[in-house]
Amino acid sequence: MRGLLGKDEALKMAGRVIDASPGDMTEVLIRGGVSRLTRFSDNYIHQNVSDSGHSLTVKVIFGKKIGTASTNSLDEDAVKDAIEAATRVAELQKPNEDFEGIPGPEPIPEVNTFFDSTYEFSPLDRAMGVKAITERAAAKGFKAAGAYSTGASELCIANSLGVRAYNRSTQAHLRTVVMSDTGSGYADALATDVKDIDPGLVARTAVEKCEASQNPQVVPAGEYEVILEPRAVADLLSYLVRGGFSASAVREGRSFLAGRLGEKIFTDLFSFWDDGLDPRGFPMPFDLEGVPKEKVIMVDKGVAKGLLYDWKSAKKEGKRSTGHGGFGGWGPMAANLFMAPGDSTVEEMIKNTKRGILVTRFHYTNMAHPMKVLVTGMTRDGTFLVEDGKVTKPVKNFRFTESALKVFGTMDMVGKELHRSGRSVVPAIHVPAFTFTGVTEF
Repeated sequence: MRGLLGKDEALKMAGRVIDASPGDMTEVLIRGGVSRLTRFSDNYIHQNVSDSGHSLTVKVIFGKKIGTASTNSLDEDAVKDAIEAATRVAELQKPNEDFEGIPGPEPIPEVNTFFDSTYEFSPLDRAMGVKAITERAAAKGFKAAGAYSTGASELCIANSLGVRAYNRSTQAHLRTVVMSDTGSGYADALATDVKDIDPGLVARTAVEKCEASQNPQVVPAGEYEVILEPRAVADLLSYLVRGGFSASAVREGRSFLAGRLGEKIFTDLFSFWDDGLDPRGFPMPFDLEGVPKEKVIMVDKGVAKGLLYDWKSAKKEGKRSTGHGGFGGWGPMAANLFMAPGDSTVEEMIKNTKRGILVTRFHYTNMAHPMKVLVTGMTRDGTFLVEDGKVTKPVKNFRFTESALKVFGTMDMVGKELHRSGRSVVPAIHVPAFTFTGVTEF
């Protein structure tokens, strides 16, 4: 298949690297694929590109001495050079006494992650999707910018203990910001099967947001009720998970969960988990160590339940890896997050808000305090004042500094509809008090 090695060739190549390695143990990671992108601005397509390529990373291990090298060429000489480089690095290393070995083979579950409809999606097909957005924006006198990307990737993990894992997947993402002189609106859609993306819905959502955002007013910073649409929820959830539910972070005291596992930390309305096999997200049946993924319920009705383990953290605690490892020793990572829905609609949240802010999405978010999961950032592309149960006017964007612990610990309404956003599938939520620390000029 154009641009992809395929399972047989990828596994053969990984096997040849292992056979050629002089190490006591060897790990090989091959990844790559095809990326296709149609970019537009000012209601005009200005770029259409396609790129393909692969990289190979080899880890050579002598006892507890480890060396790693990579190449973006799969030519025989380049691969040989990578093996030799990793070998030299390993020989020069001091023993890593923290090294816990590498995993052996386990059965890999089957999950459908590849769709021909996405892989064969043409530049003309992407252009027609863009057209749905630009025509709707132009009809209102607005300008649309964004991108429509489609592609396929493959991942192969192998090691000298017998791990042989391969997966191929497709991805599609249509995103746009629709702008006027005084307002903007954002919408996007992600899918493994491009047939699940509705350009008309993306266009309508972004244009309506932009139209409603005209001539925003200044509202003072302070504490408000807040309605967070799914994109904003996913942003905060990612910070809560990052480090917080890593078994190594908890063991080392770098997580707010240190000493608190089993406690009720959040509201009863909050449950979330990571499930690499759920097709509603972007499934992946194994991690970057070749370990099959397990569903991990991290919070169940407010109670902190489970942690994410890679091979190293599991071995240190005498437990099983949950399949959340990275190739470079980055620690356990979530990749397919789900949050439990509630029984409310966004309209009901608005009706139950006395005075608050409706947020479409956040922008430029950063962690300010890891132990408190204090996140700072800005609102963007659709921020509105809600008064006495109605959206009354657009407002200029806010800067915020707020704890994700507080947000998910106090939210009192949760949406019944789930939406994909990044690597998460989440609902909208209502929070009774959210701190905005400043107001922008736009």
